[in-house]
Amino acid sequence: MVITYYAGALGLLFLVLSVRVIFARRRLGVGFGAVQDSDLERRVRVHANFAEYVPLTLLLIALAEFRGAPPVVIHVLGGLLLAGRLCHAVGVSRPATDNLGRIVGMAGTQTALLGAAVLCLAPKLA
Repeated sequence: MVITYYAGALGLLFLVLSVRVIFARRRLGVGFGAVQDSDLERRVRVHANFAEYVPLTLLLIALAEFRGAPPVVIHVLGGLLLAGRLCHAVGVSRPATDNLGRIVGMAGTQTALLGAAVLCLAPKLA
């Protein structure tokens, strides 16, 4: 299955985002919350936004693959999701959050989500 490679790559990215939050919390001596620290808050939101979008999108892509979507389509959706999450992480991690990385990241993520959802609703794929 093609989606397993994207799931693995996204799992590693999630781990990196988690470690970034942990390091910032240790540096600031914060166990919970963001304590008015904008860097920590951005790191927490990047991590949380990833956790909000990636599981459902990966599941939908996997279901589309299971239903017979061509491998090239799975690569496009998985690539969009991975690239979108990378762009979003970089964009939101910067102090000015209204930037191209954030916009492109969410566009890629939501396009992958929409595409996978439509494929799951299609009458017949294979």
